[in-house]
Amino acid sequence: MAGKAAEAVAKTVTAFQQPWRAKLDKYRTELTKGVWGYWEMGAWKPLGISARRRAMLRKEVLTAGEDWPYDPERKAMRTKRKGHKCDRISAEKRENTAKLMLKMPQMLLDYKKRRWEKKMKEEEKAKEDK
Repeated sequence: MAGKAAEAVAKTVTAFQQPWRAKLDKYRTELTKGVWGYWEMGAWKPLGISARRRAMLRKEVLTAGEDWPYDPERKAMRTKRKGHKCDRISAEKRENTAKLMLKMPQMLLDYKKRRWEKKMKEEEKAKEDK
């Protein structure tokens, strides 16, 4: 008998110290259904707990250091960039131009070599044709 009384007192003290635990037990089934509501037989049903009370309960649980598993999954961040596309393209073109300008002396030497080889082939061909 004393054990049951002690359990009742402990339960009352716990409920007094952590009032959110009783609320969490009461609304656990509603919270698992979703954040805003749920579809039931083709009709949208709002939750049995208001968003304000849900937020207050969530805040109490989190400040007590407990875990709140009822939040929806986070969506991926948007990858769309801000700003004008033409600005990005022109910046990319400037970068590309700077890279190509570093290669320019070698490119010019290759071009001159190709022209010289072509000229030599044409001269040889002209000699052979005569």
